[in-house]
Amino acid sequence: MLKKGSRRASSSRGARIFSEDNSVHKFSRIKNTNLLEDDDDIYNTRNRPDQFINNSNSSSPYNDRSSTSPMDKSPWSSQTNVNVPFEDNDDNSSPNVLMGSLVREEGHIYSLATSGDLLYTGSDSKNIRVWRNQKAFAGFKSNSGLVKAIVISGERIFTGHQDGKIRVWKVSSKDPSVHKRVGTLPTMKDYIKNSMKTSNYFEVRRHKNSVWFRHYDAISCLSFSEDKTFLYSSSWDKTFKVWRISNSRCIESVIAHDDSVNSIVAGYDGLVFTGSADGTVKVWRRELQGKATKHFFSQTLLKQECAVTALAVNPDTTVVYCGSSDGLVNFWGRENHLSHGGVLRGHKLAVLCLITAGNLVLSGSADMGICVWRRMGIDHMCLSLLTGHNGPVKCLAAERDDGSASSGRRWILYSGSLDKSVKMWRVSENSPPVAWKGCASSAPIAIPSSLPAGPSFPAQSRINDVQN
Repeated sequence: MLKKGSRRASSSRGARIFSEDNSVHKFSRIKNTNLLEDDDDIYNTRNRPDQFINNSNSSSPYNDRSSTSPMDKSPWSSQTNVNVPFEDNDDNSSPNVLMGSLVREEGHIYSLATSGDLLYTGSDSKNIRVWRNQKAFAGFKSNSGLVKAIVISGERIFTGHQDGKIRVWKVSSKDPSVHKRVGTLPTMKDYIKNSMKTSNYFEVRRHKNSVWFRHYDAISCLSFSEDKTFLYSSSWDKTFKVWRISNSRCIESVIAHDDSVNSIVAGYDGLVFTGSADGTVKVWRRELQGKATKHFFSQTLLKQECAVTALAVNPDTTVVYCGSSDGLVNFWGRENHLSHGGVLRGHKLAVLCLITAGNLVLSGSADMGICVWRRMGIDHMCLSLLTGHNGPVKCLAAERDDGSASSGRRWILYSGSLDKSVKMWRVSENSPPVAWKGCASSAPIAIPSSLPAGPSFPAQSRINDVQN
């Protein structure tokens, strides 16, 4: 929970924005600055998703770091549930089931991503693992330990790390099991070139300065624009940054919130959504101004005491979902200017991750459960509460189950946990609703809320304190 006096009052002015075509800024005087200084020691410690996980018990199975494996041996062992076949043509069988587990001995699972028949897993070790057909396929190592986010575009894999850097990897055209690092964001060339200008620095804390085009704290989330022209990165440094993928340049940096930005997702119609530990969900609009791309503050969807921990957007139905540290999932529909649609009450502890898959909404929580919801118009029906992890569920990923003979749409769901395992589930959009005791005390249908939609501000007043 946030301290009542720990954040500044929100303002319609939005945020301070730095961009590549705006080279002169009015900052505090640079003090004791080393132009090539490593900023990795700066960390904002309040209200991050990791804080909502009870890890004070050193005997917890997902706190044990004593078990490690060398790189020449796979640290994973594939454990398949032989009682549940991967192909099930019986439509009368239970449609939402655990298919198997990938148990890791190296560290907690923080990020997942799928690409075709491949599954990428990131953890607090230095290894990023690649899986095919539930078997170890490849692996590559980064210089930073904890891998906070993974997104994939074609043959390139982008990973966000605890050290504030984005690393770019490419699949070898000769051997698909080989992944080579082809760059880092920002690139070393851009960093050296632009770090020589004092106007590119701003004060991040007393006697500490950082360049605007580099995150000085951990990256929390990565997201592509709809056309994958831009990559968005959010960070615990209270900013989100916009990267042009074609030239690996940071074109804009926005100080978006009063606390850590825990999640960012690019939605429809050029809209970008950010969720923060300051308890707010904000909407930003991308606009083309001449040859430059700018982002303007549009409205605040949510303002609460509980930290916002996860965001997801359904691109087909244009519904925005927000998970919070109080275990609730709020959602908004595109109709009526993103009016509030309701609240999904399915978890007892903080929601740590959210994804959408077709008409399904899936949420993972610190209570070690996964709620499966089906959207039906403006309502949502609780289909299942998936249990099986022995630690908080930190990340989710889903892919279409094209091999299913069922008439209804099925998905393969992957869940990563701090119990050091990845579990595979089969979930169906045609699953009948079940009244689970784990869904707290609320009904499975979304409960409407009286929370009004956030105000919308005219373009000229969204950002008044941009440094020129």
